[in-house]
Amino acid sequence: MMIWGAISGATGAVQNYSGLLACRFFLGFIEASYFPGCLFYLSSWYTRKELSLRTAILYSGSLISGAVSGLISAGITDGLDGKAGLSAWRWLFILEGSITVFIAFFIWIIIPDFPKTTKWLSEQERQLACWRLERDIGEEDWSGSEAQKVFHGLKLAFTDVKMYVLMVLVTCCVASGSITNFFPIVVQTLGFGKIETLLLTTPPYILATIVVLGNAWHADKKGERYFHIVIPLSISVVAFILAASTLNTAARYVAMMFMPASIYGGYICALSWISATLPRPVTKRAAALAAINAVSNASSIWTAYMYTKSSAPRYAIAMGVNCGTSLLGIVFATVLRMILVRLNKKLDREEDLSETGLTAEGQVERREEQGLPGEAAAKGFRFLI
Repeated sequence: MMIWGAISGATGAVQNYSGLLACRFFLGFIEASYFPGCLFYLSSWYTRKELSLRTAILYSGSLISGAVSGLISAGITDGLDGKAGLSAWRWLFILEGSITVFIAFFIWIIIPDFPKTTKWLSEQERQLACWRLERDIGEEDWSGSEAQKVFHGLKLAFTDVKMYVLMVLVTCCVASGSITNFFPIVVQTLGFGKIETLLLTTPPYILATIVVLGNAWHADKKGERYFHIVIPLSISVVAFILAASTLNTAARYVAMMFMPASIYGGYICALSWISATLPRPVTKRAAALAAINAVSNASSIWTAYMYTKSSAPRYAIAMGVNCGTSLLGIVFATVLRMILVRLNKKLDREEDLSETGLTAEGQVERREEQGLPGEAAAKGFRFLI
């Protein structure tokens, strides 16, 4: 994040298209590992029934930044444009990049490592942190890099159909969420001035933060994922249809209020469903998180071409595609639920693999090949639905 902040700040000094392209390339290169790394990090400390809220707290930083960025942009545009001979957009990159470097330095000092390797925890606290994860799944999470077979984890991830279903689900959420990348220009179609438009982008993100935290908290409390994904995505379908079907200012702003809240409400629970569905071995979980995030964020490449000036103010194509991807997300969430229900029933009636003549290691391997988390399946593990 320190490197990311430095590159972001340097963007304020670019003088041509080539320089901007270089900054954006290296920015994306550095940023690529951040979010899946954070998701993996959280899954290494919290149990499956704690992950939705923790993921929501992590992502609330992004949502709050969406709310604050409108206010910051309005303030910089109004007060710093032309200062020291620099345009407002340059000040925006310089200030936000500098703040990121400053904060990341102190986070580097205080952030703990994995449960087994955090030195400032007592031995009893380390054992408790590891025991919580093992009790949740029925299998040890992290036993050291020397015991983890990276390519075996990759193979398990890429041969498990559940990963691909989750990949489509998360990709649909990210594609629908592309509206937030162009939120200021969409809000601008309401007909207000530049400063007013920037200020109007704040309330939807505040609502989104509240909804995301509340939905995730309730999902963890109930130990349920499916309905906490499908219901928000259903609301987003209605919001997109409303935004595209009317030019009434009040109705369209109401739709815009619900877009970030509904999309990200489902998105966060979908993210936490990855670690809950593909928990062990740890290398499988890491590979799945990385692959799903890489593919899902690639949707930003094609969604950028939907918000053209000629399609304003309705942005009918963009709203229609977003509506469609939300519906597709609901379909794949339903497919995943059906798969997990079937697997749980299989676990309920599973015959003792010892009768097959397999060794203990062979039994674990057989279960992993069937999309089950090895030893955990024999210790009462059931998938969260």
